[in-house]
Amino acid sequence: MVIARLDKVVVGNGQPTVIIGAINLSEGSFYPGSVVGNLRDVVKRAGEMVDEGAQIIDIGAMATGPRSQPISEQQEMRKLIPAIRAVAGEVDVPISADTQRAAVAEAAVAAGASIINDVSGLKADEGMAEVISKTGCSAILMAAKKFPGDVYTIAEIKEALLSSLEICRRHNISLKKVVVDPAFGQWPARLDRLGPRARKKFGDGDYSLATYLDLRILVKLREIKTGRPICLGISRKSSIGEILNLPDPRERLYGSLAAAAIAVVNGAHALRTHDPLETLQAARIAEAIRDAVG
Repeated sequence: MVIARLDKVVVGNGQPTVIIGAINLSEGSFYPGSVVGNLRDVVKRAGEMVDEGAQIIDIGAMATGPRSQPISEQQEMRKLIPAIRAVAGEVDVPISADTQRAAVAEAAVAAGASIINDVSGLKADEGMAEVISKTGCSAILMAAKKFPGDVYTIAEIKEALLSSLEICRRHNISLKKVVVDPAFGQWPARLDRLGPRARKKFGDGDYSLATYLDLRILVKLREIKTGRPICLGISRKSSIGEILNLPDPRERLYGSLAAAAIAVVNGAHALRTHDPLETLQAARIAEAIRDAVG
């Protein structure tokens, strides 16, 4: 049975879909509605998300979307660590730190985080695996060869995730604490690899190759077999907007919920979302349909 623990939250087969509430501290986030500025508002939003059904709060300070720009380690540390410390003192659910940097991850765990969400799959910073091993925290690892989302075929995604799990083994990180993420989204490294093809219409559809590849991830989730539960971040992303012709992420809630429901039916065990209440309801309906048909 495919089961993992993200701190005290059990994720995997036979378990209700885990809802992870996403809070962004970066003004560069693709969805401004998810950005929370001062600490008081961060704590307030975290509390609201828990009330809405989030079982984990994921906090990030460096945007990684299609048009985002990296920030320095010092800037990331300045934004992220006080927020984690403030939220940890007020909510009774595990906190996940969304970072690719070992020093930031170590400080985040010291501040109260118990999960590291590394979108580079332990590839961006050689010290990250050592931090996770030393602290004993849980991890969400996204598919990447070298950079977040620089893979796009199902075979590549699976290979990248398996290589991240091999890094875990080499550093004595318990796989029982690891969940994988197949990298749904139009990541900068993926768009760079695709080049001009990324934005060209694909086949007979009204959407681009980049969006088609995201849809393939949803369709083929059950083929991404790594022995670890799957977490998916779909909420309000560019592919949803392209299909619905909604450039403003604020208008993409309903499309996100449809995609989330399909993801659950096709094998997702956890969903990272900006909208916990709505996503939780969609997931529960999807679970009932999935289980009714066996």
